[in-house]
Amino acid sequence: MNQKIIIAIDGYSSSGKSTLAKAISKKLKYKYIDSGAMYRSIALFAIRKKIFDSSDLWNIQNFIPLLKEVNLKFKWNHKYNRTDIFLNEENIQSKIRSEQVESKVSFISQFPEIREKLTLMQRDIGKNKGIVVDGRDTGHYVFPKSELKIFMKGSIEIRSYRRYKDLKNRGKKVSYEEVKKNLIHRDIMDTSRNISPLKKSIDSIEIDNTFLSIEKQLNLIFQLIKKIT
Repeated sequence: MNQKIIIAIDGYSSSGKSTLAKAISKKLKYKYIDSGAMYRSIALFAIRKKIFDSSDLWNIQNFIPLLKEVNLKFKWNHKYNRTDIFLNEENIQSKIRSEQVESKVSFISQFPEIREKLTLMQRDIGKNKGIVVDGRDTGHYVFPKSELKIFMKGSIEIRSYRRYKDLKNRGKKVSYEEVKKNLIHRDIMDTSRNISPLKKSIDSIEIDNTFLSIEKQLNLIFQLIKKIT
């Protein structure tokens, strides 16, 4: 591969976007941008600022000015061979996976001021190309000129099972039905919000990975990359 490109992967919650994006970035030695981790970081920041503690649940006027305090960076973790996210120099990679953050992230994602700040951050990281980025609106909004756009989907049952298994592996006490209900709610929030809703770009290549192994997905992706580089 001579020229560096931008690979944008969008799709539904627990559709395997980040697993695929990480595998591609390792193979190509590209920088991986986990946009979901960025939104989770803002949710964690809001929780720490006790924004959700007020009786009206959310006080956007008080929170937006605090965004200027936020500095997010991705750094390579040599110990675990992965990219971690840092909020104001603190490694919060494990903290953003809590159920408390999980329950607030779709809500956080609705606000245009937050989306705008994180969009500018992502574009800044990707200005020299050579990145793989996953999220909900990366292909059609954040990087509309990306050379390869993928849209991931899968049945609600398989996505719920993946998420359930992941949470169980991390020692969380949850039921499959609870996870499925949460995912259906997130799908509705993600597809119906006014600002940059989850949708497939016209030039995206759709991958339904309900029955596709990660190896088959990667083979498909690298065939596509060969055609455009």
